[in-house]
Parts: sequence; C-alpha cells; structure tokens
Amino acid sequence: VPRHLFVEEALASRAYEDTALPIGFGQTISQPYVVARMIEALIEQKIAKKILEVGTGCGYQAAVLASIFREVYSIERIKGLLERARANLLGLRLKNLRLAHGDGYAGLEKAAPFQSIIVAAAARQIPDALLRQLAPGGRMILPLHAGNSGREAQRLVLIERSGRGFIESGLDAVRFVPMEAGKA
Repeated sequence: VPRHLFVEEALASRAYEDTALPIGFGQTISQPYVVARMIEALIEQKIAKKILEVGTGCGYQAAVLASIFREVYSIERIKGLLERARANLLGLRLKNLRLAHGDGYAGLEKAAPFQSIIVAAAARQIPDALLRQLAPGGRMILPLHAGNSGREAQRLVLIERSGRGFIESGLDAVRFVPMEAGKA
C-alpha cells in the first residue's frame, strides 16, 4: 500500500521512514513496523475472514488490512479524520472495506462477531464491548497503558478467545496516541 497517499504532501518525503507521522486532529499514522507486527500477531498461522479496526485515522492501516483480510470494518471517532480517510482510500477502490463513524470503545455491534480486532490507540483497559464482539477462537491486539493516568509505558497485548474465556499475552513496548471514548 503506497503510504505517501495517506500523509500530507509536506510529509510525503518521510512517508517510508519507519516512524509515526502526524495526520491532524492530534493523531498519527502508525510506524510501519508496528502495523506489520500487530497484523503478524493477529494472523499467526491463518488469516481470519472478518476484522474490525478501531481507529481508522487516515486509512493507511485499513488499506493494508483490506489487502489481507476478506472483510474489513473500520471505525473512527473523529468525523474529520474519517472523511479524510474516505478521500485517501477512494483511488484504491477497495470493495471489501467498510468505514463507520463511532465510538471505538463500543466497537461495531451490528457487524459482529469478528475473528480479529485491531486497535490503533492505547486504551487504559480492555474494552468489554470489544471482548463481546470477538468470535470464539478470535484474536484481538491492542496497545494498553501500564497504569491509569495515560502517561505510563504502553505494551501490545494479544487476546485470544478460547472456549473457557480469554487468554492475554503481553508483547512489545509501543507508543500510541490515547484511545478516547465518544464521537468527535
């Protein structure tokens, strides 16, 4: 996926650096290595059919997901960012990607269950609604704050839904923008 299409023209020369870049509204496009690491952890040995992305941002990760998964749903709380993502994605003509404006903490109940969920902002705790929307045998990956103030270190957490509940595994240390509730 051509990353330069998802950043402002002034930053296009930096689009392929392995770094997060600003996309407006106090948000960033994630570092390419982290996008790849999160997707790799979700897939492991098989590619799920249906995935929910929480935090559409500029649409870059959604485009990457649409090149891998059969059905991609992506939710964004900031309407201006969602509109920018739609514009960025238009030329790619992705028929398996659906965007929605909503609260990421609530997920996307109408399209659930999902075999995979990927969250692109750091939560203080694992959202219950997302756990409920994860299909049996499904996997979710999200960055979590180590404490409650939102300023602590963050780590990627992989959650697998088994027949007896949820199995949580800590992965890499990361740095994401904070996950916020509601719509803007």
